[in-house]
Amino acid sequence: MKSFSKLLSFLLAIALSGGAIAQNSLLNVSYDVSRELYKDINPAFVDAWKAKSGETLIIKQSHGGSSKQAGAIIAGLQADVITMNQAPDIDILAERGGLVKKDWRKAFPFDASPYSSVSIFLVRKGNPKGIKDWDDLTRQGLQVIVPNPKLTGNGRYTYLAAYGYAMQKYKSDAQATDFVAKLFANVPVLDGGGRGATTTFSQRGIGDVLVTFENEAHLIEQEVGAGKFDVIYPSITIEAPAPVAVVETVTAKRGTRKQAQAYLDFLFSNAGQEIIAKHHLRPRNPAIFKKYAKQFPKVKTFTVESQLGGWAKAHKQHFADGGVYDQIVRKR
Repeated sequence: MKSFSKLLSFLLAIALSGGAIAQNSLLNVSYDVSRELYKDINPAFVDAWKAKSGETLIIKQSHGGSSKQAGAIIAGLQADVITMNQAPDIDILAERGGLVKKDWRKAFPFDASPYSSVSIFLVRKGNPKGIKDWDDLTRQGLQVIVPNPKLTGNGRYTYLAAYGYAMQKYKSDAQATDFVAKLFANVPVLDGGGRGATTTFSQRGIGDVLVTFENEAHLIEQEVGAGKFDVIYPSITIEAPAPVAVVETVTAKRGTRKQAQAYLDFLFSNAGQEIIAKHHLRPRNPAIFKKYAKQFPKVKTFTVESQLGGWAKAHKQHFADGGVYDQIVRKR
């Protein structure tokens, strides 16, 4: 009875002090096409953490359109970590209630991005429509499959890759906007996530070309069968870093800050970088990138920061309500 009273007093003291009892699980909220990556990352980290700490962790996953995922965390989804494919979906967590630290980019190497990818074209075998570069995607009668840029990082990168290409070619915002408008006039359906767009193209047979991330093209070959599609690298494309962050408010409440930090640290470790490379994502570790260099063709790239003034400017100009993208869609 005395020991029970002590236990009750201990639990009551924690509740009154706002302390947290550590949990043995983590929830990673991620973007749509990272499922397969984390299916391999998670057990590798669980084993590494068990060997280091003696603790058995359970890693849970949530995947969807990146902006919808960020919105779910703001609405109360108890994510310990967020692993995205664009910085704005983490920045918004810092801006709305301090869910992540404002300087989250400094918490890990490479601006907290353990890998990157590039936007490529996937076409039917033999490339029957002769698609080679961004200009071809504006041809009348061509069907281009792209996920919704209002909801997905994949869609935003496609939009900005086309816009950046047009800016380099025409040196004019007006002409670049017209170029992107012609491309999106060829989009028959706007899926809510990158995986939905993949299904539309590869399984439903809609579209002449799918614009997606490099790693997704290789996954399609594995799932649908080799020899059905060709990968086309345009003359210039956009680099898409995949940033990560600890959700500070949730980990403080759940007592999982240490585990969350270790989980994201693992992505930058040699073991994590090897898994990343095997999933056709471009690792940051130079030695591991060199080891897998044959699967990463050299391609001329630009970033949102180098070509388009950074994400804050790009979002305000193109994707905010009433921005250029909304104006384009209204005219479709």
